[in-house]
Amino acid sequence: MSEKLANRLLPKHFSLIRAIADYGQLSLAANALSITQPAASRMLAEIERHVGAPVFVRTPKGMEATAIGCALARRAENLLEEIREAAREVDAIRRGLTGTVRVGAVTGGAVGFVVPAIQALKAEAETADVHVEVAPSDALIAELLAGQLDFVLGRIPAGIDARQFTISGVLTEEVDLLIHQSHPLAYAEKLTMADLVHFPWVMQAPGAPVRQALEGVFIAQGAAIPSNIVNTTSLLVMIAMLAASNAIAPMSREVSDLLCRHTTGSGLLPLDIREPIRVAPYHLISLTTRRMTPVAQRMRDLVIAEFDNRGRS
Repeated sequence: MSEKLANRLLPKHFSLIRAIADYGQLSLAANALSITQPAASRMLAEIERHVGAPVFVRTPKGMEATAIGCALARRAENLLEEIREAAREVDAIRRGLTGTVRVGAVTGGAVGFVVPAIQALKAEAETADVHVEVAPSDALIAELLAGQLDFVLGRIPAGIDARQFTISGVLTEEVDLLIHQSHPLAYAEKLTMADLVHFPWVMQAPGAPVRQALEGVFIAQGAAIPSNIVNTTSLLVMIAMLAASNAIAPMSREVSDLLCRHTTGSGLLPLDIREPIRVAPYHLISLTTRRMTPVAQRMRDLVIAEFDNRGRS
């Protein structure tokens, strides 16, 4: 009997029960629910037919709940709040204001575009679960293809068929050469690459885009490529090496600005070099065949908005 009753009583029935219990008058309850009094009367009769007993009794003071009516009204309050919460959650998911998004980015893209987009997303949706993977492009693309990332900011490695991707934006990346403020060249001006050859370096391994761009400038200027190099992808190792030695580290302009301009007490500064160092452009890349969740799509839109802001500035 109880299972049949559960299948017959609908949310609209509980709404009416709760309204009658709150207002004590059928007419007031009907008005609160934006239905006519005859419609409310018919619905109450339907409820009592399903229950098999009176739910409310009429008294000179209005309608009073029976023991069954009190139990249903108490349950109705919790049930209706659950329904409202479910509706809010569905709406949040539909609008991209909750759920999980996984983004991959090269270091400059993470600092310059992903972080501001996260701040914008969190202003709209505090509960959005955001995961950020910072790695070289080949690792990011491998994770994207494996379904572990929603989209990436990076470059398509050689040998990978670009036709399987949706590619947006052309993001340029410039490189600063960072040193500690105690470095012998700290305040020198218009340095050439030949001025830097004999110092220790800490940078990404051969083949990394930043390193390729740096080596290209050495070659273009006819300078020898440095031989004293520590290879690492760790930003913390780079910073520690700069603080402990006369090392030079190439870093994207976004990271350089973060360390030198926005972080007090780092003691780091960029060298004044004669010619700029530019890395091959990177892009926002997603799989053509994979449909993003609303929160991932919202995050992607916010990253693209950061592209547009950068272009206007």
